[in-house]
Amino acid sequence: MRYFLTKIWNPEIFQGHGKSSNYFEGWYFKIIDPTEKHRFAIIPGISFPKEGEPHAFIQVMNATACTSEYHRFPVSDFHASRENFSVTIGNNTFRENYLSVNLPEIQGELHFDDLVRWESPWYAPGIMGPFSFLPFMECYHGIVSLHHSISGTLRYNHEPMNFNQGTGYIEKDWGRSFPSSWIWMQSNHFDQPEMSLTASVAKIPYMGISFIGFIVGFWWEKKLYKFTTYTGAKLEHVTLSKENIHYTISDKHHRLEIMGHRTEGAELISPVNGKMEGKLNESIIAHAKITFSEVNGKILYQGDAINMGLEAGGKVEELIIL
Repeated sequence: MRYFLTKIWNPEIFQGHGKSSNYFEGWYFKIIDPTEKHRFAIIPGISFPKEGEPHAFIQVMNATACTSEYHRFPVSDFHASRENFSVTIGNNTFRENYLSVNLPEIQGELHFDDLVRWESPWYAPGIMGPFSFLPFMECYHGIVSLHHSISGTLRYNHEPMNFNQGTGYIEKDWGRSFPSSWIWMQSNHFDQPEMSLTASVAKIPYMGISFIGFIVGFWWEKKLYKFTTYTGAKLEHVTLSKENIHYTISDKHHRLEIMGHRTEGAELISPVNGKMEGKLNESIIAHAKITFSEVNGKILYQGDAINMGLEAGGKVEELIIL
């Protein structure tokens, strides 16, 4: 019972103790150096397929080069704390304020400071709010840090990379499979310092029905503005083209408009019934125009987000709202 309560109110920790089938869990570390030339996602996790061999994994995406590597490890190499976010996979360590990697193409360690949390009331833990309490959801989502500074160095294919004063972001997913369709965008790079946007829209199946859910957080001037299904926000429209993704979301007080521009990405492996056999294309070099305003039309912020993570997966036409 103690572990159950701990993990509900601390979604960043490993949720999968006791799981052995039809389950995956993974953390997503986005790291960008201060020159913005070195842009990576490092994704540790574990896969317990409904059929097939379970394994731990670490994916490494070089977003600048649009390449990725997938490293498999035996389950016996995976260790996770029940008390806090601390995961080791072989000689690799991942925590909320630290990572150390020792892989064929990339080695080194980074430290993270000044983490910005998704603060939640006791009755709505984590980014999913009251949906965190629902059992049997296909996929759960969590934010470890919306924005933080980086110190440390890595070597990639023998090239040294200095991440001191770089910027990072950490999130995670767990469950059985990714949704049937989703759009995800995330950036920490704006024309003002210390800003962050994370925005997810997905068609969510649950107990024989489905609905379009969304979780959007805009951190601006030291305040987090939340637009979510459970806070009563409204997804006003969603349109997609080969080049662009455009949607607007609002609540009683504010409206947020995102015009995302797709760019070339790298292929990543995604979960299907716990098995890492799906494929998706993700970029961290996309960009978007952001307009944040009061509902009366007064613009509070308008600018460009760069170094944007962007995915549009599955049957995205399901998400169109005209």
